[in-house]
Amino acid sequence: MMEEETLDIILDGGIRVFQKKKGYRFSIDSILLADFVSLKRRTRFIDIGCGSGIILFILAKRFPNTKGVGLEIQENLETLARKNCRMNHLEDRVEIISGDARNIKNIFTARSFDAVIFNPPYRKLNSGRINPLPERAIARHEINGSLKDFLKAAQHLLKPAGTVFAIYPAKRLVELVYLFRNSGIEPKKMRLVFSDMASDAEFALVEGKNGSREELKLEPPLFIYDQDRNYTGEMTGIFKKLSRFPSDGGV
Repeated sequence: MMEEETLDIILDGGIRVFQKKKGYRFSIDSILLADFVSLKRRTRFIDIGCGSGIILFILAKRFPNTKGVGLEIQENLETLARKNCRMNHLEDRVEIISGDARNIKNIFTARSFDAVIFNPPYRKLNSGRINPLPERAIARHEINGSLKDFLKAAQHLLKPAGTVFAIYPAKRLVELVYLFRNSGIEPKKMRLVFSDMASDAEFALVEGKNGSREELKLEPPLFIYDQDRNYTGEMTGIFKKLSRFPSDGGV
């Protein structure tokens, strides 16, 4: 382990990841998205902007009869994801690839994935202070790609009736729905996430289907913390569920 890295053990030891002490580090939105995703047996899926690989590895362990690819534009994070892949013994089912989602047609053939997952940068370039640390800046601001770019990549990657899973700020929900539909990916299921009962919605989890008809299921809201700032029963249940990896897989 490098001095500037930490080894983080999560989900009751089910996942181990090296992360940069001062660079990009995954947060609760990655856990929320990994829980929201549902994959069928023999699915081939891709995590665009996989970072250190946390979502990719949780999904690979949750759904053992699947194969995953992580696409990462930052070389140092790509290297970290490869190391984490080996540490979690997933080399036979997970591949880490260096590349830019905006150049997707030169990386993957069309219609080569059943599902696309992404947790894209949330902030526009002209909004807020850009972090001086490049890893964090690229993860948070639309420097090397936006939701529109990720959806354009998904449109190329997805098989007919393929699925997209994403998380995005609730305050940009109108933009999210518009861009999904404009990409030919119809939002089919959505769930709003709140910090607590007194807060405004923070995130929107969305599942979209390539080429599907209009019909949206709005799931009950998810609250992360109770009034004492402890995890709610549902959040505790999510952590427990993600800690119980099956021995054979898919749904």
